[in-house]
Amino acid sequence: MLIRDAIRFAIQAMSAHRLRSLLTMLGIAVGIWSVILLTSIGEGMHRYVLAEFTQFGTNVIAIAPGKVKTGGQAPAGIPSTARLLTMEDAIALKQLPNVTGATPTVWGNSELAANGRLRRSTVYGVDADFTRVFSSSVRIGSFLPAANMGDSRAMIVLGSKLRDELFGQQNPLGARVKIGGLHFRVIGVMAPKGQFLGIDLDDTAFIPTERALELYNREGLMEIHVIYQEGVASASVAKVVKSLLKLRHGAEDFTVTTQEDMLNTLSNILNILTMAVGALGGISLLVGGVGIVTIMTIAVSERTNEIGLMMALGAQRATVLFLFLGESVALASLGGLCGLLFGIVTAQLLQFLLPALPVHTPWSFAIGSLLISMMIGLLAGVIPARSASMLDPINALRAE
Repeated sequence: MLIRDAIRFAIQAMSAHRLRSLLTMLGIAVGIWSVILLTSIGEGMHRYVLAEFTQFGTNVIAIAPGKVKTGGQAPAGIPSTARLLTMEDAIALKQLPNVTGATPTVWGNSELAANGRLRRSTVYGVDADFTRVFSSSVRIGSFLPAANMGDSRAMIVLGSKLRDELFGQQNPLGARVKIGGLHFRVIGVMAPKGQFLGIDLDDTAFIPTERALELYNREGLMEIHVIYQEGVASASVAKVVKSLLKLRHGAEDFTVTTQEDMLNTLSNILNILTMAVGALGGISLLVGGVGIVTIMTIAVSERTNEIGLMMALGAQRATVLFLFLGESVALASLGGLCGLLFGIVTAQLLQFLLPALPVHTPWSFAIGSLLISMMIGLLAGVIPARSASMLDPINALRAE
């Protein structure tokens, strides 16, 4: 039998029972639609989270005090011998090859008083390298100047939102801001940065690290962030950082985390979540496959005479098998194509109606789900098609 005859046979069989064929295709279409929609939302979230982290650049290494390791914590009351991260550590890290900057970091939440107003915000203790490390820029004035140890002046740089809350549209440069018992002079306002995973980066203030240690009565730094040259392997820089700090501390009592490692781990987690939500939608595809088995089994019983006539006219059993397989694959493919188009349209509509919801259709999942729908049609049609090809021609012709 020619291919065009086989296609005509499948089309006539589906058009002869339009409602039944439509409902069968609908089962597959709903499955594909749910897969596309769920994976589009999952992939959108994936891209959104990675974009949030990479807005600060990817060539950053974070160093935190304390070694992350498996095991219980020391019993309460027993002092730790681990050395804290110090300003001297940060200064030493700036001298390493391929390192272009390092900022010692301390933070806390405080009430800021200025211009007759009060505002509770996050205060970061950093140094002059902060803007390079975190790809930030100043909108008005300047950022904290470089200073030698013990020579940090009481200066403050305000986030754009914090500036609006304290000073409105007034020029804040030169004004005084009181934090705790300390007074700081405003020397700059940061350019708007937006939010980072729900944290408002513009509702912040920046003061010299030494002043933050005094303000929050801390002996050591909370973190040191290092930026290195583009194109240099993060592993090699991390190795040098570890060697220097081990030499200074006498032990590896700190944790080094590269931005690249963090992004890879985060990306793997998000990929698993995307596949998980896609698998949930795939359950609908299995339901659609069961529908194809049911419909094709009914079709074989209804068309017994037709099958007997074809075989009596010389059709081979393989021909009958492929005809019925082709019909089930056609049903699943058309249903899958409709579901694919409807899923993409729904995803785009969601993105239009809810701009804040990150939606992105992964074409690998889209094409994969369409191929899976064809495979389901093929597998679902095997048993009914085999039953049709195994019918005895004489008994099939006698059937009513």
